[in-house]
Amino acid sequence: MLIRVLRRRLRPYLGLVVGVLVLQLVATLASLWLPALNADIIDNGVARGDTAYIWRVGAVMLAVSAVQVVSQIGAVWCAARTAMGVGRDLRAGVFDTVLSFSSRELGQFGAPTLITRSTNDVQQVQMLTFMTLVMLVAAPITGVGGVVMAVRQDVGLSWLIAVAVLVLLAGMGLVIRRMVPLFRAQQKQLDAVNRVMREQIGGIRVVRAFTREEDEKARFRTTNTELTRIGLRVGDLMALMFPFVMLVMNLSSVGVVWFGAQRVESGAMQVGSLIAYISYLIQILMSIMMATMVATMIPRASVAAERIGEVLDTATSVVRPDDPATPPTRHGTVVLDGVSFTYPGAEEPVLRDVTFTARPGTTTAIVGGTGAGKTTLLRLIPRLADVTGGAVRVDGVDVRDLAPHDLWARVGLVPQRPYLFSGTVASNLRFGDPDATDEQVWEALRVAQAADFVSTWSDGLDHPVAQGGTNVSGGQRQRLCIARALVARPDIYLFDDSFSALDLSTDARLRAALRPMTRQATVVVVAQRISTVVDADQIVVLDAGRVVGTGTHDELLATCPTYVEIARSQELAGAVS
Repeated sequence: MLIRVLRRRLRPYLGLVVGVLVLQLVATLASLWLPALNADIIDNGVARGDTAYIWRVGAVMLAVSAVQVVSQIGAVWCAARTAMGVGRDLRAGVFDTVLSFSSRELGQFGAPTLITRSTNDVQQVQMLTFMTLVMLVAAPITGVGGVVMAVRQDVGLSWLIAVAVLVLLAGMGLVIRRMVPLFRAQQKQLDAVNRVMREQIGGIRVVRAFTREEDEKARFRTTNTELTRIGLRVGDLMALMFPFVMLVMNLSSVGVVWFGAQRVESGAMQVGSLIAYISYLIQILMSIMMATMVATMIPRASVAAERIGEVLDTATSVVRPDDPATPPTRHGTVVLDGVSFTYPGAEEPVLRDVTFTARPGTTTAIVGGTGAGKTTLLRLIPRLADVTGGAVRVDGVDVRDLAPHDLWARVGLVPQRPYLFSGTVASNLRFGDPDATDEQVWEALRVAQAADFVSTWSDGLDHPVAQGGTNVSGGQRQRLCIARALVARPDIYLFDDSFSALDLSTDARLRAALRPMTRQATVVVVAQRISTVVDADQIVVLDAGRVVGTGTHDELLATCPTYVEIARSQELAGAVS
């Protein structure tokens, strides 16, 4: 998976990768040539008074060192550009894929793991890319070149290099083999810490309201301790690896000096060659050490790449049609024809054979008990999820045959849980129409009964809004979300219990102000309060996912026992009688 992810993302940077290879090759050749030059000077010496030779050789060595430094700087620059580009493209790929997910895929992964995969996991792959281009590319060039140059100096000591390399590779293999499952567990535990933190920060008011601080501290402590335990086990293995490499390197150097001294004494080897041989041995083992450093990162990056690949390879269940249809008209007529829906893994469908029509210029209300399927039904209209039976049609065309952006441009949704983005009041309201004028924004605020409190703020439309709208009350947040939908002026308005946080008088004023603005549009309202939908042109009553009644308020009071029960529970018995 790691190779597949990198191969796909490295294609735009092949030029930089080739540049890294060339520069690393130049730098390595320069570093390999210097010990041979030193050995020649030691073995042959310098004639007395031959300062020209010293200046000439010194200049050459300085030039070679300069080439090596410049090449290394260039290689690191190219590697950094490549790694940062790969990280940027991966994050963009994950983000674009997540944006295409339906609620089914979002629920399958969950927000905490998606955040971790687009940040920490991408960072692991990005860092591996950088370290590979900086170290792992140079390591084999240095290692192979060092072996060739060492053998040129003396063949008799080559067995020492073979033994040292085999011992290092065997030790590395054993350690890395044990690190792979630990890295996989570490990334999963990081997801768990992210999830617990997200829940506790988001639910801090609930935690304090029920005085559960100590329990939540204990829950976080347990999750954090487990992550620490896994991290310590990984650290122990990494701490074992580098002393092992240094031990092998030092023992190999001692072996070269020991056996090389015997060969020098016998005349089979010169002193300069022995010194050069030690230099080449150190370069070879250092290249293996560099490869070891990168190798310790490969298991974790492989696990991260698997997790990234899972997101990138997950196809959304809401598929864009190959040949999107274009409705002959744009009025906003919504037809649900025998609609059924079952959540993945559920034994029973949430909706069963739901049929009704919502026409332009009318308000259709959907009521029912908790768990009746009201919100699920509303989510099927903008295709946040696809029906598992029947069809949803907008202006005579099945929503599955419409291009998603074309469908969403027709729909203004106010969700059950109102959400505002960090920014200002104006930036949030212009989500629906980036080109909306200030007058259009103020008009939407007036209709949504939000102009009163916005006008009291000294900065008005430029008033800052915190992430999630946490710096405004629930009712204010709900009215701002309604205003955001109104700014878009869609053909279809979907209000998912969007008036629940409003008092009755504000609710009545808002509904009265909505009628003129939505006169030409189709309005579908999910509501809990009968008073909110009493004036609706059509009320659809759901019970256990089935339509048990359709009509006006008065008609349902006479014909639908479920509606009567809801009305009685809200102390509207006087209206029943």
